[in-house]
Amino acid sequence: MDTIRVGMIGFGANTRLRHAPGLLACPNVSLAAVCNRSLESTQKVASEFDIGKSYERWEQVVEDPDIDAICIGTWPYMHCPITLAALEHGKHVLTEARMSMDDLEARQMMEASERHPELVTQIVPSPLGMRAHHVVKSILADGKLGDLREIVVLGTNDAYADEDSPLHWRQSGPYSGINMLALGIIHEPLVRWVADPISVLASTQTFTPLRLNQETGEQEQVGTPDSVQVITELPCGARGLYHMSGVIHHGPGPQIHLYGSKGTLKYVMAPDNKLYFAAAEDEALSEVDIPAELVYEWRVEEEFVNAIRGVEEIEFNDFAKGVRYMEFTKSVEDSAQSGTAVDITYSA
Repeated sequence: MDTIRVGMIGFGANTRLRHAPGLLACPNVSLAAVCNRSLESTQKVASEFDIGKSYERWEQVVEDPDIDAICIGTWPYMHCPITLAALEHGKHVLTEARMSMDDLEARQMMEASERHPELVTQIVPSPLGMRAHHVVKSILADGKLGDLREIVVLGTNDAYADEDSPLHWRQSGPYSGINMLALGIIHEPLVRWVADPISVLASTQTFTPLRLNQETGEQEQVGTPDSVQVITELPCGARGLYHMSGVIHHGPGPQIHLYGSKGTLKYVMAPDNKLYFAAAEDEALSEVDIPAELVYEWRVEEEFVNAIRGVEEIEFNDFAKGVRYMEFTKSVEDSAQSGTAVDITYSA
């Protein structure tokens, strides 16, 4: 079996925690080259992970004829240009989420992948909801919930509650684009289980519009909202209610509630990572047992490698899924700016 040589572009926390160890755990895979934000950090990573080549520019990794695949661990502003270049140079691509800066870039990435069907393209999925994924699908497939009527999606924290804290890259428009708080990372697991919404009505608010950019030393406009509320409609007529915030103390973390005609399913994805269910006739919700054989363990990097070898297809996540959640996010932005409901037309 030939060795798959991976070039690493960007080496942040998620790459260090998941992607690099996950790739190295696969047989006959090597981390062959790396480029991080500075030459110093690149050389440090190369030494730590025994990576043979250190490059100053990401283009050098993509152009290296000895590299078979690219793992993109940068912030969203680099995902599209690196993906397009990598595919043109015949490299498979595993890119960090969120997929891109906006829906336009997402469609460009998907179109490029369609021009190169011989190459594997994958977006790192949200880790939320993975543990009980198969059990949730089973409960829904068995009809225990009945007809879906309402959905509640929660994702609040106090990451940006301090008005004096500096600008985080996730709050920077030039780095993060239209991505908002935890909206994408929680919406993504929801649409693994139910249909994509067909319309949205959204409202957003930024409570601290200016923050210190520590790179420039200047006050900079915050590019993403501190608070997001969304009402959605699904094809079946069910309604959804989203509440995302980065300025709430002691608020609910990531949760998804599904309310049906026969019962209620509640997934508290953090910090407990527990699933609860109650039929209409039950007195209260009860924790759902997750059998060991149904627990979904993180294996994204293994899935990527297996897809390259032709023994598995990408499930979490292909580019089409990424395009759809970026188009959802764009519709939320459009609705918040216009103050009116927006119908969503998906291209993938």
